Amino acid sequence: MQTEELSLYDELARQVVPHLNELAACRSTAQLEAHPRYRSLAPVIQAALATLDAGDFTRAPAPARPRYRLLAWNIERGAEFEGQLEALRAHPYLRTCDVLLLTEADLGMARSGNRAVARELASELGMHYAFAPCYLNLTKGSGMESRTPGENSLGLHGNAILSRYPLRRIRAIPLRNGIDKMASPERRIGSQAAVAAEVVFPNLQVTAVSVHLDAQSTQRHRRDQMRSVLDQLDPAGPVILGGDWNTSTYNSSHAFFAIMGFWLRVSMGVDNVIRNHYLHPDRKFERGLFRLLEERGFDYQRSNRLGEHTGWYSVDDVKTRQALGDWVPAWCFAFIRWALRNHGGHCPIKLDWFATRGLRPEHPVIVHEVREGRTVPLSDHDAIGVDVVV
Repeated sequence: MQTEELSLYDELARQVVPHLNELAACRSTAQLEAHPRYRSLAPVIQAALATLDAGDFTRAPAPARPRYRLLAWNIERGAEFEGQLEALRAHPYLRTCDVLLLTEADLGMARSGNRAVARELASELGMHYAFAPCYLNLTKGSGMESRTPGENSLGLHGNAILSRYPLRRIRAIPLRNGIDKMASPERRIGSQAAVAAEVVFPNLQVTAVSVHLDAQSTQRHRRDQMRSVLDQLDPAGPVILGGDWNTSTYNSSHAFFAIMGFWLRVSMGVDNVIRNHYLHPDRKFERGLFRLLEERGFDYQRSNRLGEHTGWYSVDDVKTRQALGDWVPAWCFAFIRWALRNHGGHCPIKLDWFATRGLRPEHPVIVHEVREGRTVPLSDHDAIGVDVVV
C-alpha cells in the first residue's frame, strides 16, 4: 500500500470514524448532505472513496502459459477470511487460478475482523492487488452483521482484483445507485464501483473488470450499470468481466415491487420459474443486460455454465432471512415457505457471471464446494471460473 493511501486512511480513521454514529442518524442522502458535520468531513470521505489501494506481494515473476485461469467470487465481506484463504491455497481448482475478481471485500469492518481483506489475501497468496472502495459504512452492516462485536476501524467496503501477473492502468468505474443508500438500515456513503485493470501476462494483455451490480435495484438499472462499465472500456482489445451481477430476475428497488414480482412468478408456476428463469435470467427478466453485452461484442454463453446455480435462497437460513428482513415485511416469509414447499424450502439462483470479448473462453466451472456441504459456508455465493486460451 502506498504512503499516500495510508495517509488518507489514517485521516479517515482519525477525523471521520469517531463521528460515524452521528452521521448514521441521517435518514437520507439529502439529510446527510445538509448535516454540518458531514459538510466538514466530506472532503476526507470523498478522497478516501476515490483512492484505490494497490500493491505487489509477488515473490518472483510468474511464467508464461498457453492458457490462464480466472476466478470470480463474491467473498461476502471476507467474513470467513481464514477459510477462504485456505481454500485459495489448497482447493485443487482455486489454487490454480491466475487472476481473482473479488466482490464484497471489506477494509476495516468489524464484521470481517477489521481486516484489509483484499490486501491481506494478496499478501498471503503472493499476488498483485487492486482494491476500489465503494462505500463508507456508517453502521456495522445488515441483518446479523449489525450485532457483530466491536466497532469498525475504517468502515470501507468495495471490490478487488488479485493477480499473479502485473496490473496496469488500474481504475475504478463508479456506478449510479439504485436506491438511496442512506435510507436503508445499512447506511452507506458512496456508490457501487467496478474495478478494472490491465493484466500483463507475458504473452497476452487483457483488461479484467470485477463487477458487482446492485441487488436492491431494477433489472433496467442493473443493465444501465453494466452499460456504464462498458462505456469506460477501450473499444477494442481483449476484455473479461466477472462478478456478482445480482441477476435475481426481480425489481428489488422497493419491497412492494419485489412482493408483486414474487406473486407474478408464483402465478407462472414455481417449477417453471426455477427451471427457466431463476437459472436462466438471460431468457426474460434480465434479458436487457445480456443483450447489451452481446451488442457490445461480449460472449457470455461460452464463458459460463448455463442453467447451473451459483447460490441458493433457503427459507431456513437465518442470516439470509435477517438480511432480507431489513426491508421485506416479516409476513412475506410464510408465503415464500409455502411457494417452496415442494423444493425443501430451497430455491436455486444464478447471480454470478463472466463475459469475454476478443478471447477464447474454455472450461467454465462453478465451484460449489466453497458453500455446499460445509457447516459454515465460506460465502453465500459459489465461485465461478473460466480459462482463456492464448
